[in-house]
Amino acid sequence: MRCCAPIASAATSTKTTASKTEAVNQLKAKKRAISGWVVLNKPYDMTSTQAVGKVRWLFSAAKAGHAGTLDPLATGILPIALGEATKAVPQVQDGTKIYRFAIGWGRATSTDDAEGAVVATSDVRPEGSALQALLPRFTGTIMQRPPAFSAIKVDGERAYDLARAGETVELAERPIDIDAIELVEHGAEQSVLEVTCGKGTYVRSLARDIALALGTVGHVTSLHRAAVGPFNDANSVTIEELEAVEGAGRDALIAPIALGFADLPELRLDAGQAGAVSHGNAVLLTGAGAPLALDECWASFKGKVLATGSVEYGQFKPRRVFNL
Repeated sequence: MRCCAPIASAATSTKTTASKTEAVNQLKAKKRAISGWVVLNKPYDMTSTQAVGKVRWLFSAAKAGHAGTLDPLATGILPIALGEATKAVPQVQDGTKIYRFAIGWGRATSTDDAEGAVVATSDVRPEGSALQALLPRFTGTIMQRPPAFSAIKVDGERAYDLARAGETVELAERPIDIDAIELVEHGAEQSVLEVTCGKGTYVRSLARDIALALGTVGHVTSLHRAAVGPFNDANSVTIEELEAVEGAGRDALIAPIALGFADLPELRLDAGQAGAVSHGNAVLLTGAGAPLALDECWASFKGKVLATGSVEYGQFKPRRVFNL
């Protein structure tokens, strides 16, 4: 009888494993091929990866990604792409961004925000007039050194990983574009500013450099991203708002893929052209006003996104084709 016990146990184990596998497969089968944008107003103390995971779970989406990392201690617009919208991420993350941030005067930190350890102090507190007069120097194309605690790669390693390991990280300056920067509120210990900028701008570095230019030190004490390309606070949703509804009500909060292309020219194709483009083929644009050249644009047919691409010598050449 004893010799039979292991056999029974093995059979039970096999049956249990099969049940678990079946359960996992059922969960995978429930994932939906849903496409569009969730314009999330990311809460404080949540990573961008965690936010994507939460939204993907709420919608049971088969595929999801985000258009531009937002620091855990920052709040604001994190465009999350579901399904085919992930193909539009490059256009959105290259869009203009608006940040509202506060600079705390008198203390510099290792991370240039409130998370890091204090590495320098100063008793100097800038006057509002001095700060206002300085801001034009931080507009246009300027050179900026990214913070050591950033996702930029150094010899294949993330800068923040090297910095956390105790290594000295000195990143090279690089050009960034600042369209506008304005003083919103000024106080002795903290000032609030709003900046409109291009891709690659580090607000933490901007705050650090403004403080140094004023003869003091400082760091970002709060940061809110108010816009990314066509997405902004006005058309965003919170995690709580997503959780408060289910089914069709929740799906209604998904913005169409085309919203991500609001800043790009649209080409409306006919049925023949649409058929060719859907297979990745270039098409000749006809009709009055057809463009001869466009660096970036998107094509549609009867309101549906077909592809993004460019126009050369009057031909639309698709780069990414959408399967909707």
